[in-house]
Amino acid sequence: MARFLITIEYDGTDYVGWQRQDSGASVQQCLEEAASAVIGGRAPVTIYGAGRTDARVHATGQAAHFDLPTNIDAYKLPLALNAHLPPDIRVLHAAQVGDEFHARFDAIGRAYRYRIYTRRISSPLLLGRVWQVTQDLDVAAMQKAAERLLGTHDFTSFRAGQCQS
Repeated sequence: MARFLITIEYDGTDYVGWQRQDSGASVQQCLEEAASAVIGGRAPVTIYGAGRTDARVHATGQAAHFDLPTNIDAYKLPLALNAHLPPDIRVLHAAQVGDEFHARFDAIGRAYRYRIYTRRISSPLLLGRVWQVTQDLDVAAMQKAAERLLGTHDFTSFRAGQCQS
């Protein structure tokens, strides 16, 4: 077995999120099917993401890992996977890593970007990509409130009962 770390980006508009679900197509499902296709469908492949996104959420630079029962040149792996992926999901980079590596538990950080669009007239180019607010925002008050989010916090009370995040 060979373990690979991949870096991916995707437009999540048409997906139920990262995690495989019965309610629709997920990014994880598409990647797992592509990885299985790369090895000729010989075995199912489970992909572990560094994090999860919700429905219709996009990602850049997301890390994930998986094991393949055969050794493939990591340099060729992105093109091989992308040949089996829809155009709104792309593998940008791949590297072979040690068996002890885990994308979720070895992640050193996560960053989230929320875009607020404040123009009075909407932009057709930004539909579905920003939150449009037509009234004036108090940026100073927003920055003051955001300062309370800096640092390390325990948000376990906000997660679902079975969640292990």
